[in-house]
Amino acid sequence: MNTVTPLELKSWLDNDPASVQLIDVREPEEHREFDIGGELMPLTEIHEHMQRIESDKKVVFYCKMGVRSMLAIQRIEAKLGLSGLYNLTGGLEAWKKEFGS
Repeated sequence: MNTVTPLELKSWLDNDPASVQLIDVREPEEHREFDIGGELMPLTEIHEHMQRIESDKKVVFYCKMGVRSMLAIQRIEAKLGLSGLYNLTGGLEAWKKEFGS
């Protein structure tokens, strides 16, 4: 599975934000509490949102710690066979440690 660190992701977003699609697989209440700009596609509903995944971009999935986003990627890869999917290493907890909340 492809992974990206918070520092790498920040660099991607700073240098070419149009080439990255951020997907937040947390639940709506978690998304409202802290958001780095990702589209909300809860893991529990990921199959309903697969058509929104942009295969021509680096697609970065994230959640609180990186576990749910890993599961989302596994499900999408199995169903759609997409590559270019990345899991944010350590999730938003790692992002907060790097950049604050």
